[in-house]
Amino acid sequence: MPYWNHMGNFGWVGGLGMLVLMGLLLTALIVVAVVLARRWQQPPTSDDTARRILDERFARGEIDREEYESRREALSRSR
Repeated sequence: MPYWNHMGNFGWVGGLGMLVLMGLLLTALIVVAVVLARRWQQPPTSDDTARRILDERFARGEIDREEYESRREALSRSR
């Protein structure tokens, strides 16, 4: 029990090295998570793009409510 406070052969450099290695491991895990998250993102489907364009046209006032609803219904039936 007299060696509980013994730092080993590397002294404080060993502790610093351990912190650096833990930082590198944490950074590597974050990089892997970001790469996987970006890979799994899928581009919008054509239905999503058509719906977005229809919403934008209605918001700009290019089409009225009746035309908007009929086109939106047509898009939902085509799925």
